[in-house]
Amino acid sequence: MAIRQGNREQMELLPPSIEQYVAEDAPVRVYDAFVEALDLGDLGVSYDPNREGNPSYEPKAMLKLLIYGYSYGVRSSRKLEREVYYNLSFIWLMGGLKPDHKTIAEFRRKHKEALKLALRQCVRLCLKLGLIAGNVLFVDGSKIRGNASIKNTWTKEKCQQALAKAEQRIAESLAEAEAIDAAEASLPSLVTLEQELADARSIKQRVEAIMEELKASDRSNLNTVDRDCTRINGPHGTGAGYSAQVVVDDEHGLIVSSDAASVNNDLGQFSPQIDKAQAELGRKCEVAVADSGYAWTDDLGKIAGQGIQVIVPTQRVASGRAVGEYDKRRFRYDPLKDCYLCPEGNSLRYAGKTRKGNGKKYRIENKETCPVCPQFGRCTTDKGGRTVERLLGEELRDRLEAEYALPQNQTIYRRRQQKVELVFGHLKHNLGVTTFLLRGLEGVRAETSVLALCFNLRRMISLVGVKGLIERLCSNSRPRPVESLA
Repeated sequence: MAIRQGNREQMELLPPSIEQYVAEDAPVRVYDAFVEALDLGDLGVSYDPNREGNPSYEPKAMLKLLIYGYSYGVRSSRKLEREVYYNLSFIWLMGGLKPDHKTIAEFRRKHKEALKLALRQCVRLCLKLGLIAGNVLFVDGSKIRGNASIKNTWTKEKCQQALAKAEQRIAESLAEAEAIDAAEASLPSLVTLEQELADARSIKQRVEAIMEELKASDRSNLNTVDRDCTRINGPHGTGAGYSAQVVVDDEHGLIVSSDAASVNNDLGQFSPQIDKAQAELGRKCEVAVADSGYAWTDDLGKIAGQGIQVIVPTQRVASGRAVGEYDKRRFRYDPLKDCYLCPEGNSLRYAGKTRKGNGKKYRIENKETCPVCPQFGRCTTDKGGRTVERLLGEELRDRLEAEYALPQNQTIYRRRQQKVELVFGHLKHNLGVTTFLLRGLEGVRAETSVLALCFNLRRMISLVGVKGLIERLCSNSRPRPVESLA
C-alpha cells in the first residue's frame, strides 16, 4: 500500500490573502458575522477613531476574539494571545491583529457590562428568527469555583482562633523579651524579637479588621481575595465560588438569560431568574420548571401568583419516600375549624406558632387521648399527645405537589434534564469551565453571560447551519428593540 508522506521543504505559494485561510462554511465566520451585527452603542462601547495617541484595537475585533475563544474553551488571555499567532481561524477572525495578553485582559476587565449585554442582543435575534418561543422556561444552577482560594475564606470562628493564636504569640514574645532583658542578651536577638512582635500585632490587626467586616456585613464567611464569592460545597469538595444560573427555553434549548449569585444553594433563586428571563422576552411565560433544589414555597409563590404554572417537586416528593402510616399527610385539615383530624378521628387544635415562626403548631385536644390510643407508640411516643406543624404556605405547597403529579406536567418535567442540564454539561465537560477567571460578582456575571452566548451560538449553528445563520445575521444587522417583540 502506498504511503503519503509530508515534505516540509516543498515550496508552495500561500493564499494571496488572509480571507482564503478559512473555508466559506467555517464556524468562525458565524462569530464574525454575529459581532458585526451587534450594536456597540447598546452595549455601551464607545471609541473615537480620530483620537490622538497610540492607536487602540477595534472593540469589535476584541469582542470577536473573546467570544470565539470562550466558545472553544480558550479563556486565558495568554492562551488567546498564543492563538492569534498560530491558529489560522483566529488569525482570520482578527484580520492579522495580534494584541498581547495584557491588552486582552484589560479589555475584558473594562467591558464587563458589554459582555453581559451581548447575550441580550443574541436573545432578541433568536426571538426574531423564531428560535425562542418563551412559553416553557427551565431554570437550573451549578456551582463554579471563583478565582480565589478557600484558604482565604474567613468565618467568625476562624477569626477567633486566629486572634487567640496571635495573642498567644504576642504574650510569648513579650515574655521572651523580658527574659532576655533580664539576662542582658545581645541586640540582634532583641531586634529579632521586636520583628516577631510587630508581625504578630500586624496579623492581629488584620484579623480584627476581617472580624469587623464580617459583623458589619452580617455574612457567614468572607474571602479576602474575592469578597463577593462564598463558600460552596460540591462533589469535588469545598471551595470559594459562585452559583451560576441559566434559564433555558423549551423550544430549541437556547438560553434566555444567565446570572450568578453568591450563594451555596438554589433556594430563593427561582423567582429572580424567571423574572429576569421574562424581562428579556418582553412578556410572561406560561410554565416555569426547576428541580427540587428551588423548592422554597415563599419563592415559588411569587411566580405562581403571576398566573404562571409552576412545576417544581418539593423535597419530600423528590426524595421518593412513601407516605408513612401516621405521616402528617395522613391527617386531614379542616380549614373552617382550623384543626387537624388524626386517622383515628381525634382533633388536634391550634397550640401556637412553630419555633421558627414560619407556621402553626397543632396539638391533640385531650392529652389523655394519645396514651390510651391503640396506635400509641407508632403514631407518637409523647405522653403529652401528638403534635403536627403547618407551614404558612402549606396550601400552596399541596397544590404544587398535586399539579406536579399530573401526567402532562410529568412529561414537561422530564424534558428539563434534556434541555437545561445540557448547558452545564457542555460548559464543564466540553469547555472545561471549572473556575471563573474574573473576580467580583459583576465580573463573574459577565463571564457567565459570555459562556451562555457561546452556547447559544453553537446551538444556532446546529439548528440553522453556518451559511444559513450568516445570511440571517447579515440581513438583521441590527436587532429590533425588545419592546416590539412583546
